[in-house]
Amino acid sequence: MKTPNRLYQSGQSLLAAAFGASATLAFSPFSYWPLMLVALWGLFTLLQNASPKRSAWLGFCWGLGQFTTGVSWVYVSIDHFGGMPAIAGLSLMALLIAYLSLYPALFGALVNKLPIPQPDIKWLILAPALWLVIDWLRGWVFTGFPWLWPGYSQIDSPLAGIAPVLGVQGITLVLVVLAGLLALITPRWGHWQGQARYGAVAAGLGLVAVSYGLGSINWVTKTDQQQQISLLQGNVPQALKWRPDQRWPTLMKYLDLTRQHWDSDVIIWPEAAVPALERELPRFFSQLDQAAKHNQTTVITGALDQNEQGAYFNNVLALGAGTPAYRYPAPTQYSKHHLLPFGEFVPFEGLLRPLAPLFNLPMSSFSPGEPVQPALPANGWDYITALCYEIAFPAQIRDNLNTDSDAIITLSNDAWFGRSIGPWQHLEIARMRALEFGLPVIRATNNGVTALVDEHGKLEATLPQFETQVLTTQITGTEGITPYRQWGNTPLWLWVMISGCLGVMVWRRDTRKPSKISTNL
Repeated sequence: MKTPNRLYQSGQSLLAAAFGASATLAFSPFSYWPLMLVALWGLFTLLQNASPKRSAWLGFCWGLGQFTTGVSWVYVSIDHFGGMPAIAGLSLMALLIAYLSLYPALFGALVNKLPIPQPDIKWLILAPALWLVIDWLRGWVFTGFPWLWPGYSQIDSPLAGIAPVLGVQGITLVLVVLAGLLALITPRWGHWQGQARYGAVAAGLGLVAVSYGLGSINWVTKTDQQQQISLLQGNVPQALKWRPDQRWPTLMKYLDLTRQHWDSDVIIWPEAAVPALERELPRFFSQLDQAAKHNQTTVITGALDQNEQGAYFNNVLALGAGTPAYRYPAPTQYSKHHLLPFGEFVPFEGLLRPLAPLFNLPMSSFSPGEPVQPALPANGWDYITALCYEIAFPAQIRDNLNTDSDAIITLSNDAWFGRSIGPWQHLEIARMRALEFGLPVIRATNNGVTALVDEHGKLEATLPQFETQVLTTQITGTEGITPYRQWGNTPLWLWVMISGCLGVMVWRRDTRKPSKISTNL
């Protein structure tokens, strides 16, 4: 029989997992954004007065709850296209979830190992800085997996106004500070009583008010420059896409949709819309280029290729108006730089490839393009490209922006993830990039969610999922520059460094204090 203490600890573990799971409901498509603050408050409350070892376990349980529910869409691709037995697929998914859960576990361990007795400094200054560092770490190790950063959940909340100034991680910073304030005033577990509680509530409301005020500032304004764009949603089933007998039916489908929209300035096909390597279809691309030039239209499409050295690349080609005459390889193209682990390259390739067909799929080992590449010409405009997964990396997009950048274009194929929540989270990330950089984001996908996002991160037009349709709409240029586009994450790194210095100063001051010695006379 479990002792009361063990029952209490088990209950805490389950509660931590429940708080973590509730965080998923803050993201799209659910968008109950207040739940992110609840989830973080719940974790911080459970961590109060816990040992570092216990805190690591509670953080791990919180991560299990969040990532089991939040990245469940990954299993759809493993199950449908991985060619693995169910038990092997579930084991692989469990490993991924366990790995991602190590990051909140690391936060839990470190935050209660800090030799800082003052709870206000610990939870309002050091904990937010520590959370940012660990989030950045998750977005970098093994090329990074920055999915479900807390700030993304606030794209429609009063905190969204922070994004043009400090980016998505600036929103995360404010969320963690607010959660720390709530944890400090929580009855029984909190450290602040009486007037301190009222001060904490006032400080929290002040943060929200400042964030809301920032959202009312127009960092960029619309210009009178417009383009008519057509986004082709081919809705080609992933199981059929690469079958040899489906190559020309797929190409003819996209050509038929294109012919109906030659009056648009730009026509955009999704990621890898052409079910063949570029080198296999030079005549096709040449004829498409000539037809587009004849109609004074630019056609942008995703296409894979393999160079003479045998390296594969995931590319986006620009053809037609504003581009040189086509000759293989396409003179105007973008090669994906930030590759998706396991989908586009296999870490520890020699060890994993023999284990399962999932790791040995054709073209599952791509080579990265350069981190900074020229914009794609789009009938007089310059489009900065982020191919599928890359839209989750704001630093890469910022590095490619310049004064001539007119819009961000992201091509994707989320057919791998079926009717899961993954594509909606993907769209939410794209919306955040528009808000951060003050530029419209054009999202063309195979089966949804195809959309145009304005410079404020708002959806201007979308297509329903799993339907063959074309989204034709007007895109408007902008002028001006957001603080985040200008400074990037520099202010957040300064916060981290200043917080660390403050923590060291407090620790040194406390260690120098003479200990009190009591004597009995």
